[in-house]
Amino acid sequence: MELQREEEINQKLDMGLWRKLFKYIYIFKKQLLILAFVMVAVAGIDVLIPYLTKYAIDKFVVVGNTKGLLKFSTVYLVVIGFQAINVKLLVNNAGYIETQLSYHIRKLGFKRLQELSFSYYDTTAVGWMMSRMTSDIYRLSEIVSWGLTDMVWAIVMMFGFTGVMLYHNWKLTLITLCVVPPLFIIGIYFEKKILQAYRKVRKINSKITGDFNECITGAQTTKTLVREEDNLKEFKGDTGSLRSSAVRAAVFSALFLPIVLVLGSIGTGLALWFGGKAVLLKTLSYGTLVMFISYSVEFFEPVSQLASTLAELQHAQASAERILSMIETEPDIFDNKEVIEEFGDELNPKKENWPKIKGDISFKNVSFKYKNGEEVLKKFNLDIKAGETVALVGETGSGKSTIVNLACRFYEPTEGEILIDGVDYKKRSIGWLEANLGYVLQSPHLFSGSIKDNVRYGRLEATDDEIIEACKLVDAHDFIMNTEMGYDTEVGEGGGKLSTGEKQLISFARAIAANPSIFVLDEATSSIDTETERKIQHAIDTVLDGRTSFVIAHRLSTIVSADRILVIKEGKILEQGNHKTLMKMRGYYYNLYTNQFAKEKEDEILKA
Repeated sequence: MELQREEEINQKLDMGLWRKLFKYIYIFKKQLLILAFVMVAVAGIDVLIPYLTKYAIDKFVVVGNTKGLLKFSTVYLVVIGFQAINVKLLVNNAGYIETQLSYHIRKLGFKRLQELSFSYYDTTAVGWMMSRMTSDIYRLSEIVSWGLTDMVWAIVMMFGFTGVMLYHNWKLTLITLCVVPPLFIIGIYFEKKILQAYRKVRKINSKITGDFNECITGAQTTKTLVREEDNLKEFKGDTGSLRSSAVRAAVFSALFLPIVLVLGSIGTGLALWFGGKAVLLKTLSYGTLVMFISYSVEFFEPVSQLASTLAELQHAQASAERILSMIETEPDIFDNKEVIEEFGDELNPKKENWPKIKGDISFKNVSFKYKNGEEVLKKFNLDIKAGETVALVGETGSGKSTIVNLACRFYEPTEGEILIDGVDYKKRSIGWLEANLGYVLQSPHLFSGSIKDNVRYGRLEATDDEIIEACKLVDAHDFIMNTEMGYDTEVGEGGGKLSTGEKQLISFARAIAANPSIFVLDEATSSIDTETERKIQHAIDTVLDGRTSFVIAHRLSTIVSADRILVIKEGKILEQGNHKTLMKMRGYYYNLYTNQFAKEKEDEILKA
C-alpha cells in the first residue's frame, strides 16, 4: 500500500493557521502575559535611553554645567538596573514557555497517535511521523517563545521611536523614515520566496528521516541483497536536494537582512544630513540631533529583527501545518458520544460499566474495502460461538487477516454489522473490546526492557507469580531461567538479544497475561522452529480452551485440533468444518494439507 507523502499546503502566510494554533498556546496565557509586559518594559527602556542621552548632552555637555549630574547619573543607573531585571525575567519566561509548549504539543501528538486507526499507519511512513514529533515541534516552540517575543519588542520599539521623534521634529522624522515603505514592498516579495524555500526544506528533511528509519530497520535486508551502494546513491540524491533547497532558503534569508540594513543606513544618512543643517541653523538642538541619529540607527534594528522573525515565522509555519495536520487527523475508528458517556474512551475508561464478554461473534452481511478502493469482503456472513476456536486458511490476499481485523475492530465494515454477544460492537467502546483481546503476531515485537517487563506489558497490574504462570503455560519458563538474569534479562531493542522463537513465546505469554476473552494467533508459527511450534501448539490446546479464538495458520499441522476450519478464497468461505470433515471432503483443504504434509516429509528426509 502506498505510503502518505507530504501534504500540499498553503503557499502564503496563513493567519488562520496561527489562530488555530493559539488554542494550544493559550494554556500558557499567564506566562505569555508576563512575557509581553516584560517585553514592553524592555522596549520602553530601550526607547528611553537615547532620550536620556539627549537630556545629558543638552543640559550638561553643551552648556558645560554639572549641576544635577549626580541625580541624573543615579536615575540612569536605576534604569539600567531595572533593564537587567527585565532581561532575566525575559529569559526565564521565554525558556519556560519553549520547554513546556514543546512538552505539551508532543504529549498531544503522542496521544493522537495512540488514538489513530490502523489505516493511518498503513498510509503514513514512520520517519514522517518522527519528523513531526521531533524537529517540527522543536521549531514551532522556539518561534512561539523567542520569535514572537522579539516581534513584540520590535513593534513596541518602532512605535516608541516614531512617537518620540514625531514629538520633537515631525519633518525630520518623515525624512528619516521615508525608507520604510520600500521595506514593506521588499518584505512582501521575500515573504513568499522564503516560505516556499523553507517548506521544501522541511519536506525533503522528512523524507530523509524516513530514509534513516528504513535504513536502520532494514539493515539485514540491505546487506543480504547487497544494496549498500545503491542505498548510498539514493541517500546522496536526497541529501543533495536538501542541500540545494537549504542553500536557496538561506540565500533569500541572507539577502533580506542586508537590504534592510542598507535602507536603514540611508535613513540614518538622511537624518544626519538634514538634522545637521538644522543644528547649524539653530532650529534643532545638538542633543536632539544625537537622539535622532541614535533612533535612526536603532530604529532599523527592530525592523531588521522583525524581518528576521517574519522569515522564522514563515519557516515555522511549515512545521505548524505539519504538526496540526497530525494532531487534528481524526481516527477512522471512533466511539460516538453516547458510547463514551456510558463506557468512557480508551484513555479514560469507565470499566465499572463494561459488560463481561461471553465471546459470541457474528458477521451480518459485512462488506469491506480499503481506502484505495480494493474490496475484500462482500455480504460476508459468519457466526462463531463463545469458546470456539476457528482457524482460517487460504491464499495470501484471500481476506483472512481482514476478517480477523474486522472482528477486533481494527477496521470497521463499510456495510453490514458485527455483533459481539448479540450487540453491534459499535455500541460498545473500543477500549472495552481491546481490553478483552489477546493478539500474537507473525513477527512479534518486544520493547526494550526485561523479559518480565515485556510480559507485564499485557497487564500492568500482573504480579510476578502471574507472569511466571503465563510463561509456564507457553513453555517459556525453562529457557528464561537458563538466561543470565532470568526474568530480569534485558531483551534488547526489538527483542534483538533473543531468537525469533523465544520472542514468539514471550509474545504469547504477554497475550495470555492479559487474560483475554478473545484470542488471535496471526501466522504465529510460520517463522519459528519445530520445537517452538510444538510448545505453542501445546499452549494453544490448553490456553485457548474456553476462549473465542481465531487462528490464521500457514502450517496446517497447528490447526488440526481447531473446532472449525474456514477455507477462505477471494473473501468468501469456500469450505468449512473440522479437520476430519474437510479431509473427507477431499476438496481444497485436503489438497492443501496433503501437499504441505508431503513437502514437510520430503524436507525431513533431505535433512536426514
